[in-house]
Amino acid sequence: MIRVLIADDENLMRAGIRLILANASDVEVVAEVGDGRAAVRACREQVVDVALLDIQMPGGDGLGAVEDIARESPNTNVIMLTAFGEDGHVARALRAGAKGFLLKDTGPSELIRAVRLAAEGESILAPQITRRLIERHLRSGTDRTSAARRKIDQLSEAEREVLRLVGFGLSNAEIASDLYISAGTVKAHLSRVLTKLDCANRVQAAILAHDAGLLADRP
Repeated sequence: MIRVLIADDENLMRAGIRLILANASDVEVVAEVGDGRAAVRACREQVVDVALLDIQMPGGDGLGAVEDIARESPNTNVIMLTAFGEDGHVARALRAGAKGFLLKDTGPSELIRAVRLAAEGESILAPQITRRLIERHLRSGTDRTSAARRKIDQLSEAEREVLRLVGFGLSNAEIASDLYISAGTVKAHLSRVLTKLDCANRVQAAILAHDAGLLADRP
């Protein structure tokens, strides 16, 4: 069973997530809390495979909780729940150790899939968030094209194609479907891409894909 913690200050949101996860036979909600400090404590006191944390909570928000959970409960994989437009917090949370971000209007099947992927240690980023981060990067006006192209020269053709699709915000399963390969192969390619490019996560890889000009053609 995948043991899940839900942290959100809204009772209705917690109840809704709990009901969705109840439809998954391999997922068990082991704790529900209303603030970040309680989330950290719950992860410390019991085994939690995946923690779903709201960003904005009184009495200790999700952003601060990520850092504490990563330090005190390193086996817990954290997914941040965010409203559209709050993506300015993404970089900080990823640096702190969050495995990914989902929008609060994510559909039930996508939420369950994300929990399963996070339990396996895979990063999850809603495509909308990836696109907005790239747009934010574009507005910075910094020209990194030449450096990015030099970096991707070390990738194989297959790795470059995986990177391109990551740049469009596709999940590993969607990339596997597009390229007619297994999800495990995609994961292996992506792991090598992140290592070769010295990227900590999918967002950094997506931004590099844009800088290198890989996103000129839609997938």
